[in-house]
Amino acid sequence: MSDLKTHLHNYLREARQALLWKLAGLSEYDARRPLTASGSNVLGIIKHAASVELGYLSDCFGRPSDIEAPWMGFDVEPNADMFATADQSCEFIIDFFRRGSAHADATIEALDLEAPGHVMWWEPSKADVTLGQILVHLIAEMHRHAGHVDILRETIDDMAGWRPTADLMWEPESGWSAYCARLQALAETFRADNA
Repeated sequence: MSDLKTHLHNYLREARQALLWKLAGLSEYDARRPLTASGSNVLGIIKHAASVELGYLSDCFGRPSDIEAPWMGFDVEPNADMFATADQSCEFIIDFFRRGSAHADATIEALDLEAPGHVMWWEPSKADVTLGQILVHLIAEMHRHAGHVDILRETIDDMAGWRPTADLMWEPESGWSAYCARLQALAETFRADNA
């Protein structure tokens, strides 16, 4: 089981690295600007992911932290965790993320996978959990958001991939423009008005 815990912890760490890498080199403007109809933005998603990890791996396992996240209460503005306020710089969010991750790492290292926890915001029949369950939940959550941020960052400046040393985006010989044109032409054959 200890090997499994190490593997799970490493997957969580990889997701964190992918998220933080997507902020590298972005201006405050580009990190904050909404890029989808629902307001998705790089910095907000990273703030949300850090807040969620801290929430699950602190009070849920009886390990409260002294890291404040006032945007995570039930009595705050909806989506307050999905954007950075004017006084929350990229540097502030990165520091919050790293401090929360350190607290989460200490919780993971201190507990066994079967350690019991309680998620007070889940429905009562599912609220009693183990550290193993929460690690799997957080891995899925963090990697999902890393995918969101990857697409947002590509929209901003064409930077794609999940980390600098593992570029899994093999550019076609014809180039990206020709590749996209080919895909668009293929999609056009399936338009309803072509039927």
